[in-house]
Amino acid sequence: MLQIPKGQTTEAERAILRHLRVWIAALAAGCLVVGVGVGAMLSRTRVFAGEGEQPAVPASVARAPEALSASFAEIARRVEPAVVNIDTVSAAPQVADKDGDDEDEDGSGAGSDNPLLDMLRRNARRPSRGVGSGFIVDSKGVILTNFHVVENMTGIMVKLQSGEQLRGTVVGKDEETDLAVIKVNAGRDLPAVTFGNSDEMQVGDWVLAIGSPFGLEQTVTAGIISTKERQTDPGASFRRFIQTDAAINRGNSGGPLVNMRGEVIGVNSQIATSTGDYNGIGFALPTNIASSVYKQLMTTGKVRRGYLGVFLDSVKPEFARVYNLPKPAGAIIKDVAADKGPAEAAGIQTNDIIVEFNGQPVENAQDLINKVASTPVGDTVAVVYLREVNDKLERRTASIKIGERPLRTASSKGAEGEEEKGDKTKVEASRDTQPARADQRPTLGLKLSELTPQIANERNLKGVRGLYVQDVDQAGIAFDAGVTKSMVIQRINRQPVATIEDFERVINGLKPGDPIVLHVSAYNGEKITQQIVQFTFQ
Repeated sequence: MLQIPKGQTTEAERAILRHLRVWIAALAAGCLVVGVGVGAMLSRTRVFAGEGEQPAVPASVARAPEALSASFAEIARRVEPAVVNIDTVSAAPQVADKDGDDEDEDGSGAGSDNPLLDMLRRNARRPSRGVGSGFIVDSKGVILTNFHVVENMTGIMVKLQSGEQLRGTVVGKDEETDLAVIKVNAGRDLPAVTFGNSDEMQVGDWVLAIGSPFGLEQTVTAGIISTKERQTDPGASFRRFIQTDAAINRGNSGGPLVNMRGEVIGVNSQIATSTGDYNGIGFALPTNIASSVYKQLMTTGKVRRGYLGVFLDSVKPEFARVYNLPKPAGAIIKDVAADKGPAEAAGIQTNDIIVEFNGQPVENAQDLINKVASTPVGDTVAVVYLREVNDKLERRTASIKIGERPLRTASSKGAEGEEEKGDKTKVEASRDTQPARADQRPTLGLKLSELTPQIANERNLKGVRGLYVQDVDQAGIAFDAGVTKSMVIQRINRQPVATIEDFERVINGLKPGDPIVLHVSAYNGEKITQQIVQFTFQ
């Protein structure tokens, strides 16, 4: 090897040597990288050639269905021992003896001397039976289920996974949330579920529903969370459901809805159906609501909720625009309860708008209901509200002593929530309205007349002033907004209306996209009620 004697190289030669060393090092590194890459490719080619297959998806993805199936199996294994079947029986209806002059359907007298006929009549009056589900929440035999599963039942039998049958007794029940607590005495500790945080669940999360559809115990179905905070009945103020497509049928009521950690995050309560059976839409009450109710039922046997004694509506965009509010937020007092509740005692009136409760802003009517219901009975809170005075909204403050929400009776229906309608185990399909004609712009579709003293007397509307709704066209926008026959329109967009001309003057000044706010009155069979209808003219 030719060596250059030390100290005999020029500066130019040393520069060339330095550049040469850099290029040699870079070439060596490049060869190393290429060699590693070629080796990896050859290795993969040999593997695929040996298996005779094309490259597959990553192993973690390929195993995902198997892993999900294993998770379902593990969750079912852990939770099923705490899920129970509930058989109920109610006493046979009492049939009053008929007078001898009355006729039966078969034409024979009720006082027949035929003993065979009398025996058949007695046998026909049989007890009614029902089936539902529940789950053990305390190892001492405490079970959570639906109120409608045990409602008016005289006998409750609880069947455990082991097949053991125990008699159950009702500890407490809450119709507002459709929950009930029953207890069995097994003489030993029983397996119990763990509550999860239902607020943490997301749309698309996997869930399992476990129960006894059609009496078939320990049936497990899987699905996802379709949506949260679903309201199925405007009158059920404390029922905001988790909606799921996991199969839920008759008999699943009261069973648990479980997350992928094996925690109960809902109580299966309702289905939306056109046939009475599974249609892919089920509803479970979130456990963050259910656990609070459960604790109160175990402590006192009932649930106490705060109460204002008012009927509410939310401030919607149309109302905010008509009343020049900065944003659609707040709860409107559309009427007060007949029993002079705490709000009326504090000076709150119809048409006031509550914007703050106990130092917190009020988003809408449901938000106020939740805030009031969770406030301890007897506490005094500060309420900020707006009142219309001389076409201006004045900001006022009142101190209200919270009362106790009464039971759902005829006199309290609708206070801080509308009257509940419909079957408790299913949500009936809503009625379709007639579509608007394509060749015409939608109209209000109202047939109005002035409210004469004669109409006021006939319709129990004494003292009411306004325009009487004779008929509502189902193709009009007023029908979609909720205007019905026999209502009386008292104000439209803050303007009182006593004649047809008053009404038409306001309507003729509207253009598509303008808001409409109607203040209306109606007789509900017991009293005259006040309502607010908000919609957009289009």
